[in-house]
Amino acid sequence: MSDRFYSVEQVAAWLELHVRTVRNYIRDGRLPAVRIGKQYRIAHEDLEAFAGRPVPAPDGGPAERRRHSEASSIVEIEGVGPETADRLSTLLVASVADRGPGARPLRIETVYDKDRARMKVVVLGGLADTARLFAYIEGVLTS
Repeated sequence: MSDRFYSVEQVAAWLELHVRTVRNYIRDGRLPAVRIGKQYRIAHEDLEAFAGRPVPAPDGGPAERRRHSEASSIVEIEGVGPETADRLSTLLVASVADRGPGARPLRIETVYDKDRARMKVVVLGGLADTARLFAYIEGVLTS
């Protein structure tokens, strides 16, 4: 978690809004803020979530770079019956849907070809999440 906080004036300048508009967003609960004395302070993460884009560092320099890794995978499974394909698809989609707030994006698509008894699973996401999904697939196929 970052310890960077911004004043209402800094947020207004960055969003190119009037200070009064930012205060109204805070009072309406649309922009989370902490009141310290008579002033509001907005956390870096809350401002990024509100704006939907990265916030530059307070000194105007480039934002702190975080290491990012992502996997794009297509898993082809041959000789799978409709029951197993349905079970696997349900498990994978449910595991993606049951993620908490702040989790990194994870996307999954499943396609089953009944005539060929073939299933494809497309996974886009972080390395650890993708590895976890692969373990789920292996568990269903070996059980």
